Amino acid sequence: MLIELAIGDAYGAGFEYVDRQEVVRHNNLSYRQHPKHTGTLPGMYTDDTQMSLAIAELMLSGDAWTPLNIAHRFVEVFKRDPREGYAEGFYHFLRKNTGGGEEFLAHINPTSDKSGAAMRAPVIGLLADKQEVLEKAEIQAAITHCTKDGINAAQASALIVHFFAWEGGKKQDLAPYLKANVKGDWLSRWTGKVRSKGWMSVRAAITAIAQADTMSNLLKNCIAYTGDVDTVAAIALAGASMCKEIKQDLPYWLYGDMENGTYGKAYIETLDAQLKEKYFSN
Repeated sequence: MLIELAIGDAYGAGFEYVDRQEVVRHNNLSYRQHPKHTGTLPGMYTDDTQMSLAIAELMLSGDAWTPLNIAHRFVEVFKRDPREGYAEGFYHFLRKNTGGGEEFLAHINPTSDKSGAAMRAPVIGLLADKQEVLEKAEIQAAITHCTKDGINAAQASALIVHFFAWEGGKKQDLAPYLKANVKGDWLSRWTGKVRSKGWMSVRAAITAIAQADTMSNLLKNCIAYTGDVDTVAAIALAGASMCKEIKQDLPYWLYGDMENGTYGKAYIETLDAQLKEKYFSN
């Protein structure tokens, strides 16, 4: 699940807010260099994946699910592997942090309604208890996105994975399931460019999943929206990786060409295996 999230993020990173004509020309399931973000090379993931690693590592650690522990993890994963892709203000906020989670919580402005809390929430959906998913998604969201829309988007993002992994859900039932469990308009079909609000990325991911039969087509369709497509693809591919109705046919080169440094492909696949063992071994 994490590796598919990372592939969606890394592939989408080459198309984030790129002109539609460029998307149409290059949306061919090969990693692409973004024309402006030259620090993120083809196959490199961004903040969507890095912050998801923070959440996954905390889940595997068994440490208490507290704002301080979550904030510690956010700082830790960035400091050990600084990378671009974060919103500029948040990037500099993390760069200047020398006091770990305590400093993070003391100085963060938690009023965003953008997609940061939703993009890192899918892994929480691996928890078997729906109420626990909702509670933990809200706690982590409130650290940085303590707004109605920010929290709702994170909860819906996490429940996409939970719905397929634990409810055995059908694609056609996903939007009604989310509507029944999280406030927000999850039923309306998304069209057009995806901007920075968290609910937009989640709505677009829901629509893309409902219309897809294969992971390859899902990924291309996420990018075809244009806009904040790396986040849409990360959320959608994470959920769809658990869906029995969607063929798992991502091209082998999207795995092989993903970055594979210390915290790259092999590390992410190891975390995936550990998460599977922890939550699905019985």
